Amino acid sequence: MTVHTPAVDPAVAEALQDVYDPCCRDKGISVVDMGLLHRARIDGGIAKVELLLTSGWCPFASTVLSDIKRVVRTMPGVESADVEIVWDEAWSPERLAEGARRKLRFLPDPATVADPASYLAAHQPETSGGSR
Repeated sequence: MTVHTPAVDPAVAEALQDVYDPCCRDKGISVVDMGLLHRARIDGGIAKVELLLTSGWCPFASTVLSDIKRVVRTMPGVESADVEIVWDEAWSPERLAEGARRKLRFLPDPATVADPASYLAAHQPETSGGSR
């Protein structure tokens, strides 16, 4: 289960569970579980979503924004949707949902691992059902 911050309307987060950053689609990790939602609210039929990117150089940013806007506009009671990128705050791996963290492999600093081969063997990432 994904834990949502108070700044993210749970209904918006639920609607966006099937929207993927193209870089994580093969792992089955949504923009919600990636921790890309910074704020999301619906007020008077107007949805406003603020998004963090994993990198300011993300080549798929426009695709992600379009997908989010398309989905949010179909939500009951939403007449219009505004989706913006937050540029003054950085995304970090701490924003990942636990399930997303298990599907990705984030390695520790090599100097902290006594036996790298054993570490890698014991910490294989989960797959999303497809072949690697």
